[in-house]
Amino acid sequence: MNRVRCLVLNAALGPLDYKVPEGMAVEPGAVVECPLGPRTVIGIVWEAERLPGTEVPAEKLRNLRGVLPVPPLSAPLRRLIEWTADYYVASLASVARMALSSGGALKGPATMTEYRLTGGMPERLTPQRLAAMEALEGEQANIRELAGLAGVSEGVLRGLVNQGVLEPIEVDCDRPYDQARPDFTHVDLSPEQAEASATLAEAVRKAEFAPFLLDGVTGSGKTETYFEPVAEALRMGRQVLVLLPEIALTENFLHRFEERFGAAPVLWHSSLKATERRRAYRAVAYGTAQVVVGARSALFLPFRKLGLIVVDEAHEVSFKQEDGVRYNARDVAVMRAHFEQVPVILASATPALESLQMAESGIYTKIDLPSRFGGAELPSIDTIDLTQEKPPHGMWLAQRLVDGIEERLARGEQSLLFLNRRGYAPLTLCRNCGFRFQCPNCSAWLVEHRFSRRLACHHCGHETPSPEVCPECSEPDCLVACGPGVERIADEIAQRLTEARVFVATSDTLNSPGRAAEFIALVEAGEVDVIVGTQLVTKGFHFPELTLVGVVDADLGLEGGDLRAGERTYQQVAQVAGRAGRGSKPGEVLIQTRHPEAAVIAALAAGDRDAFYAVETEGRRHAGAPPFGRWAAIIISSEDDAEAREAANRLGAFRPQVEDCQILGPAPAPMALLRGRYRYRFLINARRSVQLQDVIRDWLGQVDHPPGVRVAVDVDPYSFV
Repeated sequence: MNRVRCLVLNAALGPLDYKVPEGMAVEPGAVVECPLGPRTVIGIVWEAERLPGTEVPAEKLRNLRGVLPVPPLSAPLRRLIEWTADYYVASLASVARMALSSGGALKGPATMTEYRLTGGMPERLTPQRLAAMEALEGEQANIRELAGLAGVSEGVLRGLVNQGVLEPIEVDCDRPYDQARPDFTHVDLSPEQAEASATLAEAVRKAEFAPFLLDGVTGSGKTETYFEPVAEALRMGRQVLVLLPEIALTENFLHRFEERFGAAPVLWHSSLKATERRRAYRAVAYGTAQVVVGARSALFLPFRKLGLIVVDEAHEVSFKQEDGVRYNARDVAVMRAHFEQVPVILASATPALESLQMAESGIYTKIDLPSRFGGAELPSIDTIDLTQEKPPHGMWLAQRLVDGIEERLARGEQSLLFLNRRGYAPLTLCRNCGFRFQCPNCSAWLVEHRFSRRLACHHCGHETPSPEVCPECSEPDCLVACGPGVERIADEIAQRLTEARVFVATSDTLNSPGRAAEFIALVEAGEVDVIVGTQLVTKGFHFPELTLVGVVDADLGLEGGDLRAGERTYQQVAQVAGRAGRGSKPGEVLIQTRHPEAAVIAALAAGDRDAFYAVETEGRRHAGAPPFGRWAAIIISSEDDAEAREAANRLGAFRPQVEDCQILGPAPAPMALLRGRYRYRFLINARRSVQLQDVIRDWLGQVDHPPGVRVAVDVDPYSFV
């Protein structure tokens, strides 16, 4: 009798066995419809020997209801799902769900109706209709998606359809993408780039697992270097995955990719419309998507013939997923390459200390690009000691930095000010009664945003209009903004250099690829004099006329006692410094700090990365921290503080006694209230010899919790809040 074991996408159920009816063909990896009570659920056929479950008598088995019209998940992808679930102490079902990330793609070939403007006008032009027509210029999507883009109800748009202002277009959901051509253009590489790209292209030809660390200074041409092995994979008819840390970087990358290969790559990120996700998913599964450029979730797409993986800006913190399955895309990319038996390239100007250690131990092959492309020089770096060169009262920029910006204005050059803090001010309080605006859902102050006239929590998204009077004492004109955000710095520039054209670049203003493209076009056209930005502008952008970078507060990232605070600060400041002097004109970087003697600031000023990493490595070794030891966090949360505290204490009573493994806590998490849930945390520090995941699984398996309690495990945590 033909029976199969299925992994259903419900973590609470575990694997289930089903009968394969006569005439139905299934194989491991097939996506199937499974009966579950009166419902039908999605499942994946799995190897029974790899998925232990309860053996059910044959006569009790129910028939599978059908096989969905998508290719089976490949064996390498199934092994990746198993590894990710095991390493990050997550359920197989929650990881497998990421590999079936487009429900529409599972339904087979289809057409759908989308709508676009005809150029006509309605009989009655209401303000809503006018706003919708302006917002939808050049857009084409279904009614629901267009309503979201225009910020109006679906009824408004259906009225425009009836008036002939919007016309229906029948669209093939699986229409093919334009084909990239590996030899579309010839690129002149420096001798260093040519040697590196030849090594990487040879690894692609060998079709074996080979991890590379491409370590090149900012402006050294890492992208052009790894484009050559991408071209080699295309010549071999293989697919390529390129991971980028930010959606805002895709527009710049797309432009460079099209120039090199004559067609755009396939995109995959959270801002895609459902139809775009469906089309991309099926093209990947059938092997017609040649190059996929995406965020971390693209790692779990069902590639049919993968030949190369590239992780650009591989040091970036945003590659770490902070909810759900808390995986690190950099490490999962290496493991996917291992299971697929293909090369993987980790490209960065400031590699993670863990990656450098892997290279030093010989596990990764390190390729260096030590100089900038085309004869451009690295910028000069100097510090401004804010205890000696104090900004004017009520200001945040030292005079030397403002003078530098003024010099660039006079020469027609551009400047960039970096402060990793969105909004106008991180705290607003009442000078009369001392009231502070705090998020009702989180242990965090509300951040003032003057551009949008709102107070917002950057953790849960709670917003409230900026008040005119204090809500506590009702006193008018008493609210004071404390500390600077990028909007406040932009205001200061506008006040001190009135002729400067300023652009604020943050995730608020560059929240889509289209807006990022507009920003790039403005800067390249010389219509921006001063960019004021957060970490979003520290990477990926190439502006030849940008010759001055000012770091407003280099000490900001060193606060809070984060394990990786020094490394992260070094990476951010070094990356933003790398935006200066990328063309023929020399660049200058001015770093404002109150602690110029701090190891990370001194190393930045001296341009001595190796010295900083040596000190950081010894500190980690002494603390038993990664890469020399292991960290994990267990977070207990509930909407009821007493319930969360009691659950944490109960779990603490069962803590294991394991040699070379220290368990700290439970203690309130630094962010004790987050999105309305009270949080308590355990921190585990263990030697690498300890089977940490087994320790955690055995420990958690001993305790049952009430329905309102959630237990989250974070292996190799990046955030300690």
